[in-house]
Amino acid sequence: MAAIFNFLWSHGNAAEIQPGVMTLLTWSIGKLWGAGYNEWWSRYPASGNIGGRNYFTISIQVAPFARMPGGLPVALRYVGDWWGRIPDGITISLAPFSISEVLFKVMPLYLRSMRRFAPLRRQIPEFVAQTPAWCGQLREQIRQIDSGTALAEVWRDELRPYYCFGTTMASAGNSNAPLRLQTQLRQLVGDADANALLSNLGGQDYLTSLGPLVNLARVARGEMSRAAYLEEYGHRGPYEFELAQPQLIDDPTWLDQQLAAYRQQPSEVEALLEKQRANFDAAWRRFCARYPRKVKAFQSRLAEAARLARQREAARSELTRVMGVLRSFALRAGELTGLGEDVFYLTIDELLIVLAGDVAICRYVPQRKETYARYCALPPYPAVISGRFDPFHWATDPHRRSDVYDAHISLPLSASKVISGFAGAAGEVEGVVRRIDSVEDSHLLQPGEILVTRTTNIGWTPLFPRAAAIVTDVGAPLSHAAIVARELGIPAVVGCNEATQRLKTGDRVRVNGGRGTVEIPKSQTALPTCID
Repeated sequence: MAAIFNFLWSHGNAAEIQPGVMTLLTWSIGKLWGAGYNEWWSRYPASGNIGGRNYFTISIQVAPFARMPGGLPVALRYVGDWWGRIPDGITISLAPFSISEVLFKVMPLYLRSMRRFAPLRRQIPEFVAQTPAWCGQLREQIRQIDSGTALAEVWRDELRPYYCFGTTMASAGNSNAPLRLQTQLRQLVGDADANALLSNLGGQDYLTSLGPLVNLARVARGEMSRAAYLEEYGHRGPYEFELAQPQLIDDPTWLDQQLAAYRQQPSEVEALLEKQRANFDAAWRRFCARYPRKVKAFQSRLAEAARLARQREAARSELTRVMGVLRSFALRAGELTGLGEDVFYLTIDELLIVLAGDVAICRYVPQRKETYARYCALPPYPAVISGRFDPFHWATDPHRRSDVYDAHISLPLSASKVISGFAGAAGEVEGVVRRIDSVEDSHLLQPGEILVTRTTNIGWTPLFPRAAAIVTDVGAPLSHAAIVARELGIPAVVGCNEATQRLKTGDRVRVNGGRGTVEIPKSQTALPTCID
């Protein structure tokens, strides 16, 4: 396993799901994702824990395909569409697969997993429909359990299988069909119309990730009850996949705070959605006039892309609801064992041992809590890491880079006036940067400023209507920032790697979401200016 220390790792989409340092319980349960996804590639792990943060092993994912037509560049481009852009010049040590291992083990496993997704996707609607009732029932069951043995049985018999099923549904909801469609549309109609045609994924309704924002306005107008809102969205938030973090529904003041902020600065999200629907209709009319023979085929493909997007978001939302039940299980374990919230510093296997009456492992909890606190005190690690990485040593380096780390060579900072990323949502705007490093500082974003941050998730959605554009370090074409910005018609560039490294609040930039560039103009003026 020595080779693994020289591998290339990406925080990629993991930063969107788990933006902070994970507790041990969260990490250990996360390894059950898809009932063993972590092991399906080969003898090497598909992901790893670096200083309490989840990283995916890019060296493993690209190695088999590096031997195929197109080689490593094509493999990196494909992986980048999912996990984020791999910086030029970084050292890439490939997993040492033999030819026979690639042909007779890795590729058959990969192809079988791809074939499994179609039938699995057909189960997503049932999973989405049944999960709210299942969660309510199991929460009540957990509350009534009065012995560690009985609680452990609930984990083994009910909670673990359903969690693994939910993660499988969330994985099956992913598809690169929208990416292929986007590429073809850009070739046919250009960036702006391709972007418009791939927005409006929610149709006359809205995507799940926009629900908390859209319906907050309905609560403020008295069109939706507080109870209904909390039932529907109280499990969503910026740290929704960290078990040690309370879900928003557990905070009785949260909704009041959201409503107060909304009334102080009302969102125009419904107007933005309606405007983007009109852009979609206009782009579709132009497509029909220009390519009448392609109308039927592309109408079907656009409908399928919308269905897949809605399904993906719904599956992830209901999996997050299951995370709330996992937290209830952990808290009940803390009550029954007397550990309280210290249970989050045990792995799930260790917690089951403690529930059976053996508390010897608990002597390590104080040291683990100290280590966790030390990790939390560090700045976020680089999204892309090559080779051995010591987060404490890296944090003391005054010349450290926050975007990429290579243990083998020193990568120079770019001197270019253009920062490049993925084209997230088309549109061009020039304005003033507001760099926000934590969602807790979201109140600092002023209307018309360009939001620059490391990554976003559903907890950041309320900020989007205020922003003139969105720029993120971490992300890919199917990341939260890209999808939500596209639905709202807000220009976005995602996966820039170095945006927060090079930009600060007050800088003036020009964002081109269609080309995926952030340009620092030579001339600076005072106010944001939209570019037609």
